[in-house]
Amino acid sequence: MVRQYPIERTRDIGIIAHIDAGKTTVSERVLFYTGISHKIGEVHEGEAIMDWMEQERERGITITSAATTCFWSPATGGEHRINIIDTPGHIDFTVEVQRSLRVLDGAVVVFDGVAGVEPQSETVWRQADKFSVPRICFINKLDRMGASFEKSFESILQKLSPNAVALQIPIGIEENLEGVIDLISMKAVKFEGDLGEQVKEEEIPENLIAQAKEWQKKLYEKVAAEDEKLLEDYLAGKEIPVEKIKEVLRKATIDYKLIPVLCGSALKNKGVQPLLDAIVYYLPSPADLPPVTGTDPKSGEEIKRKADDSEPFCALAFKVATDPFVGTLTYFRVYSGTLNKGSYAINTFTGEKERFGRILRMHAAEREEVDELFTGDIAATVGLKNTSTGHALCDPSHPIVLEKISFPDPVISIRVEPKTKADQEKMGMALHKLAEEDPTFKIKGDPETGETIISGMGELHLDVLVDRMKREFKVEASVGRPQVAYKETIKETAEAEGKYIKQSGGRGQYGHVWLRVETKKRGEGFEFIDEIKGGSIPKEFIPAVEKGVKEAMSKGVVAGYPLIDLSVALYDGSFHEVDSSEIAFKLAGSQALVSAVRAAKAILLEPIMKLEVVIPDEFFGDVIGDLSSRRGKIEETSDRLNVKVIDAKVPLAEMFGYATSLRSLTQGRGNFTMEFDKYEETPANITQEIVEGKRR
Repeated sequence: MVRQYPIERTRDIGIIAHIDAGKTTVSERVLFYTGISHKIGEVHEGEAIMDWMEQERERGITITSAATTCFWSPATGGEHRINIIDTPGHIDFTVEVQRSLRVLDGAVVVFDGVAGVEPQSETVWRQADKFSVPRICFINKLDRMGASFEKSFESILQKLSPNAVALQIPIGIEENLEGVIDLISMKAVKFEGDLGEQVKEEEIPENLIAQAKEWQKKLYEKVAAEDEKLLEDYLAGKEIPVEKIKEVLRKATIDYKLIPVLCGSALKNKGVQPLLDAIVYYLPSPADLPPVTGTDPKSGEEIKRKADDSEPFCALAFKVATDPFVGTLTYFRVYSGTLNKGSYAINTFTGEKERFGRILRMHAAEREEVDELFTGDIAATVGLKNTSTGHALCDPSHPIVLEKISFPDPVISIRVEPKTKADQEKMGMALHKLAEEDPTFKIKGDPETGETIISGMGELHLDVLVDRMKREFKVEASVGRPQVAYKETIKETAEAEGKYIKQSGGRGQYGHVWLRVETKKRGEGFEFIDEIKGGSIPKEFIPAVEKGVKEAMSKGVVAGYPLIDLSVALYDGSFHEVDSSEIAFKLAGSQALVSAVRAAKAILLEPIMKLEVVIPDEFFGDVIGDLSSRRGKIEETSDRLNVKVIDAKVPLAEMFGYATSLRSLTQGRGNFTMEFDKYEETPANITQEIVEGKRR
């Protein structure tokens, strides 16, 4: 097969945003204007194509990232293939955003034109920064009461990046929004027809010319600063060709030096076609980006793979989903080479071979079978045995290990109990399948009570998973009260000895170690340091000590929660020629760690959440009082149009049922968003209650 679309005409992009900024509406318009869907599906009517899960349609939010492919021909240049991933905005589904960003070349960040930059827009922005994803912004919802392009643009400059440049300004605002002014071509763009499908260019209205020129000056100054020759011409007052501006802006966007900002209202069908043009003009094709780097599994040397069909095949699995009709679907992105149906690839994480029996190109929940994939394609396959999120799949004769995707730890747990014996067997399988799909969802059994405990990123996250268990796997289960994932750490440095000696006729057991524990900064994790000099413990027993230390860390000394953020140094010990064994050193390591942690002032840590509450003015006092009673620290209060915004940090333990109490305090008019911020020391009186089992 020949490649239909050259790699230069392929775009792999994601649409990311804060919850409710209108991401899915933007995606729906994109599918409509590119001819993939014949009618527009609305989120508020439960008809959106990209929100294909039942729960998504009921709640009007995106839960899983949906992938789709569409085609667009801009005014200049041929038809382009655009692979789009629509990601969730709710922070409980952060895993979906993170794994999508890992495989995308560019992103469209959507903002609400009334609220501007919201807390979770900052979170997704930081996640995109982590993977250095080039992006363009779209200020949406400019038809709403209280919308302001200037304020929203200002909030992007202040909170996210000073490198944002406006390529458009709106004509009219709120219910008078008529279209946009393109600051590069200096034309007014209007959208006519029932669904805004006819794009008309006109002269700029008289009353907006001065304003447009002012915005254009800012744009040209920022773009000219990125290219010496252009800057000389600009300062000399020469006429700058539109093509030159676009060319320099494209390069600066791909290098993440500038961020183009567009505007409109997806719901009112205004501004989506220019956004598609901008995706093609300014976001990179796979060939525009540096080669993907990985390591050779045998030698550990660095290898680079160019985005080219002639290179060896290499892909990354970024998502596993359970499909009721075809079984397990593995979504993957091809970084180099080509893949034919029926061929084999090696999973460099597990070392096993996998066969691509069927290759599917996804259109949200619908699928199209294809025989061959090329570099830059995003597709799914069925029936991979042992491949999960973040595993690399590549040509067996040219293996490469790509950087893994790391996910945050869950902060909240609940107990689930099957209602009947039949449910019990099904529940194990259902939970296992859901955990395969979602790396931030963890399952463990409680050995003392025999109950199953599931952990996730928030109440909504677990709520949706239990709901899916009911609907997709037909498992009835009762759910306990949510519990907080506390952690433990130490405040001081301490040393301790661990000795395991056992003599019982025949061969004995002997292990003896000295450990030193030191505290580390929050979030730095665990480190094991081998400081053994002169062979006081033979090399082969050191991994056993580390294993013993890690096992002991899973259950702390204050209230039995896992230990985090400490370094453990093994600096001395002794061994016995005959009696020493790995198991003896493992047990000695465990004992030494427990004694050292006790001596180093162990403390309990609790998750602190970053909270934003938006309420009408008149409820301000009541809501502040309620937050203080929940041990909340108010960081900032501000006005946003006719509402008050409160930013606070509150312990997760105090936030259960907050949605209900906020509703009753504000007559149902308040809303909030919450995300994990950091772990902090738990106050002594609360630690005491947790230790005594009065709190869960």
